[in-house]
Amino acid sequence: MKREGERRQPEVHRIKWRGAFFEWLRKRVAMAKIKFGIVGCGHIARVHAEEIMTLPGAELKVVCDSNPRALHDFSSRYGVSGFLYYGEMLSEKALDVVVICTPSGLHAEMGIRAARSGKHVLIEKPMALSLDEADRLIDVCKKEGVLLSVVLQNRYRPPFLALKSALEAGRFGKLSHASATVRWNRDEAYFRNNPWRGKKNEDGGVVMNQAIHSVDMLQWLMGPVDSVFAYTANRYRPIEAEDVGVAALKFKNGALGVVEAATTVYPRNLEETLAVFGEKGTAVIGGVKAGEIKTWRLGEECAAEALTEIRSGHYAVLQDLVKAVTDGGRLAVDGCEGRKSLEIVLGIYRSSETGLPVSLPLI
Repeated sequence: MKREGERRQPEVHRIKWRGAFFEWLRKRVAMAKIKFGIVGCGHIARVHAEEIMTLPGAELKVVCDSNPRALHDFSSRYGVSGFLYYGEMLSEKALDVVVICTPSGLHAEMGIRAARSGKHVLIEKPMALSLDEADRLIDVCKKEGVLLSVVLQNRYRPPFLALKSALEAGRFGKLSHASATVRWNRDEAYFRNNPWRGKKNEDGGVVMNQAIHSVDMLQWLMGPVDSVFAYTANRYRPIEAEDVGVAALKFKNGALGVVEAATTVYPRNLEETLAVFGEKGTAVIGGVKAGEIKTWRLGEECAAEALTEIRSGHYAVLQDLVKAVTDGGRLAVDGCEGRKSLEIVLGIYRSSETGLPVSLPLI
């Protein structure tokens, strides 16, 4: 019996050692996750939270909102710590990335504070409401050695990636023109429930808030914009900014472009569509949120490979950031890329205010 016990004793030790090793390994894996904090607990914050919770290598650690009720509901729902004060959240050492989901007018300053606290910054569009703010944010992030990612999620979607690839390969030939159409509805309740919406110094109007994604797609696909001429108006909504706008664009390659944006469409969202026309190709990507290839004509080819949609544009944005933080790689949409669409929107606003064409870059 003694000999049998002696034989079993090392096996017990091996089992205990393996258990301790795997527990250590589990903790190491948990520590390796990129830890996120979200500031602003509104609708878009929930989109980020849902994706972070399921993204390998990511963990939602803390949230922040100055509204106690919103903070309680959000933190309880996702089982994370909540802070009423942004400074307290930033003091958390176990925090790698701050996701900024606050009103647009707060984006740049909150991003700067996060960068100065040594946190990487993921910022919802628009990254700022002025170029001065955007440039300051970019400069501070660079100085502090942190990443700055801007949420322009359409760049990650397969239909647009397929179109970008075809354009870069020259398969459309000489480009004629392109158009971006955002025909959506935002009723009075949308603005009434959040008083910052529609204010020029806190939000902007339909071009800045809703259509900036389409403006970004136009310049990303067609190249830099040379000049814009625009009209904007407020037709229905009780806000300071515009609820409808149209603009004509001239690209530096000589092609033309059109932007139509409205939150006045009755009774609900109708479409978000982008179309590109060249001497050898035509493509139209549409749907309620520009996720479907409606037309794809490049000789006899059908873009079947582009018809499979990704899980979520926001998921892809977060995935790109996690990879960049982990591997030290480049972001698909950094601050300099996010600045491009902001400059075009501001050019549209300047043209609407002056009644004159506006050349880019803005001075």
